[in-house]
Amino acid sequence: MAGDTPAARPARWSATRTAATAAALTVTLGLAVGCWIFSAGQMRGMDMGVATRLGSFAFFAALWVPMMAAMMLPGAVPAVVRRAQVRGGLVGALAFVLSYVTVWAVVGAAVYELYRPHGSVAAGALVIAAGVYELTPLKRACRRRCREGGRSGVAFGVCCVGSSVGLMVVLLALGLMSPSWMAVITVLVLVQKLLPARAAMDVPVAIAIVAFGLLIIIAPSSIPGLMPPM
Repeated sequence: MAGDTPAARPARWSATRTAATAAALTVTLGLAVGCWIFSAGQMRGMDMGVATRLGSFAFFAALWVPMMAAMMLPGAVPAVVRRAQVRGGLVGALAFVLSYVTVWAVVGAAVYELYRPHGSVAAGALVIAAGVYELTPLKRACRRRCREGGRSGVAFGVCCVGSSVGLMVVLLALGLMSPSWMAVITVLVLVQKLLPARAAMDVPVAIAIVAFGLLIIIAPSSIPGLMPPM
């Protein structure tokens, strides 16, 4: 083939890699944005704070999966791009994304079984527990592995669940159907996935979460949207 010379191959491989990277980045972020729009629309009028109900399993599953894609895919972009560059191109990246989101779908089944509408004391206790978890060795280990990526979307997903489970508990405690709290937790998850663990940053965040949990117990009325309207 004309132009297929040893000297030309590196340039061609570089162009292919660049195209795969751009495609994987565009598709992943586009999917996240689309899921954000869908989730926010579906949540309209459903947020009842600590009294939020999940509805039928079919309805919950149809909302939970887009929610997790919206919240978790932005932070997964580096891992997805690496997969597109190293193996499989765009198809490999999409398979990685699908298996990653599937892990969060399994978590959703557990959430549906365990979640119950609750009161402010339970919400505060859950938030305090989540803040304490942020300082544990398990959290640090899972966060490190989540930032490093995984050989498969499933392995990556399991590590990221371990890294983000505390923050997801905060969302469950405050109002699972709240786009506002969903946005706050998404930002925290994104920062933790993109930035290395540093005590100077992570310890104050954990302390702030614990203090927030205490505030919920002491003065629940000071938290907008926490208690359902009477």
